[in-house]
Amino acid sequence: MSFIKNIKFKTVFVLAFIVAVGLSDRVFSQEADTSLQASDTTVVADTASVDTTAAAADTAATSAAPAARTGSTPEATTDDSGVNLDPQVYMNFFYGLLLVFLICVLVGVIGKIIQVYELTRRMNGKDTTLYMRNFNAQMFIVALVLGLYGVYWSYVHHGAQSFKAAATEHGARIDTMFIITTIICTVVLVVMHIAMFSFAYIYRERPTRKAYFYPHNNTLEKIWTIIPAVTLTVLVLFGFFTWRSITNVSEEDQKNAILIEVVGEQFAWTVRYPGRDGKIGERNYRLTTPLNGLGIDFNDKNSWDDQLGSEIVIPVNKPVRFQIGSKDILHSFYIPDFRVQMNAVPGMKTYFQFTATMTTEEMRDKLGDYNYDFVMLCNKICGGGHWNMQKKVRVVTEKEYQAWLNEQPYFFTEDLRKEFKLSQTGDNEADASLLANAN
Repeated sequence: MSFIKNIKFKTVFVLAFIVAVGLSDRVFSQEADTSLQASDTTVVADTASVDTTAAAADTAATSAAPAARTGSTPEATTDDSGVNLDPQVYMNFFYGLLLVFLICVLVGVIGKIIQVYELTRRMNGKDTTLYMRNFNAQMFIVALVLGLYGVYWSYVHHGAQSFKAAATEHGARIDTMFIITTIICTVVLVVMHIAMFSFAYIYRERPTRKAYFYPHNNTLEKIWTIIPAVTLTVLVLFGFFTWRSITNVSEEDQKNAILIEVVGEQFAWTVRYPGRDGKIGERNYRLTTPLNGLGIDFNDKNSWDDQLGSEIVIPVNKPVRFQIGSKDILHSFYIPDFRVQMNAVPGMKTYFQFTATMTTEEMRDKLGDYNYDFVMLCNKICGGGHWNMQKKVRVVTEKEYQAWLNEQPYFFTEDLRKEFKLSQTGDNEADASLLANAN
């Protein structure tokens, strides 16, 4: 126990844990790289197998089978033995443990040196309490400088990564609200940290000064209660009225918008576009079948020309109204670049209407990334496949949108037509049977 007390075991443990977490990332990344290398080897082997088989087929039919067996050997070996880790992974892990141990020893040695120094000061008749108070106060100033620099560094290097201009009309209002909130929070963060850390240094213990006990002050209590309360109230009201202005759409604007239905389920999205009538047919969960996964009510003739969207494609500078639903549990319709989010609730329709102001190609040009795509995600943790519940979103010109829409298949396929006719026949027979029994 004396060893644990002397080397400040808690501090050593925390430092060792932090270093171990950092090293584990290196080990896992090395493992991932090894797995990728193994996959690449398998792909190369498969390619070689195909080429060898093709060449053998041109030469003689009898040599094709041995060539194929030879080419497929690496794949079979990989399946049987699994992914073999590179020995360097184990070496890295061993070096990591060794580094953690050396850091622990170093911290212990530094602790011992400080203890020896304190004992020496005591033996010389010098006070060690004030010395440590001064040391701690100076470390507060160092922490303040490093912390403020960290805030500055995060804004410079991570600001552009975490914030891009919105690609919708309403997004500009949300961005304004976000920027104002960020500025207020940053000012409070900087001012409060400067005050707290500076006071810890200025009012540190000194031989000629004694601490004064200051238990209460009504004026200060009012200041630091009323000012934050008013600020937060203004921010909440600002957000409330901004949200209301975005979601409260007039009936006229709703009629002028393109209606698109998005239905979530674990773990996929189904997109339905209206046909030429501009209306989407009703759904009824009681009508759900293996063929009719959405439970579309084909008695509603508006559903006969509805189209299935392989992705979400919308025209630029045109209002689009999304009708959002869910088949199983709570999901969330979320497009970060558009500042769009709305819950997908089972048994309930929710809506979000917006106008995109930038095509996908324009965004790619702006970012200098020609592989960039808008993506619609699920923003509610809904199970094991939540991370991959997404849909590509493309913003195109009106002409490109119409051309794409004309190529999309109809929901009401031939198989569904047959199923619908059978259900109608069954209903008619059941009605006739009931009528005969009644007579």
